[in-house]
Amino acid sequence: METHTSATAAPSTLRRVLVPLLLVAVAATVLVSDQLVKNWVVASLPEGQSVPVLGEFLQWHFVRNPGAAFSIASGQTWIFTILSAIVVGVIVWQIRRLRSVPWALFLGLLLGGVLGNLTDRLTRAPGFPEGHVIDFIYTPWMMPAIYNIADIGIVSGMVLFVLITLFGFSIEGGREKRGAKDEVAADPMTAEEGPEGGTP
Repeated sequence: METHTSATAAPSTLRRVLVPLLLVAVAATVLVSDQLVKNWVVASLPEGQSVPVLGEFLQWHFVRNPGAAFSIASGQTWIFTILSAIVVGVIVWQIRRLRSVPWALFLGLLLGGVLGNLTDRLTRAPGFPEGHVIDFIYTPWMMPAIYNIADIGIVSGMVLFVLITLFGFSIEGGREKRGAKDEVAADPMTAEEGPEGGTP
């Protein structure tokens, strides 16, 4: 019995360590790539001018965004700085419960994206905490807004969150058995009966 318990506990302990590490790795990848590319944009691209990459399909268009993702709510930078800090705090707090790979991917993409834009607001002109976010990806066929790698991380994370919700993945691992819960709630006596319909 003790051997079986130890064998069961080992994968659980490993998952408790590795799944949060996956979140950190995803977040770091998004954050680092976002900041490196933004630094290249500031150093290399002309501001306010479109540079064709794949014709009308993909263009670089360097702008400094004082608003949220996709240039929403320009001029309210300090509000989004506070909101971003809150989101980061919530994600870090949830790491203690994290056992699910899909949730780790979602939270990692969201954290990396939020940190990427938050870094701009804290470190770039005109200064802390109202720095302008560097946007440069322009796809006129898809949307009129200009965005960046951090925005892509945030949107990809939210798409993944929708899928997680639809498939019922729990942050603590496995899938939520909604049908079973509904049956117990509908007929409480079922939970007290044994396999033959009598009390155990």
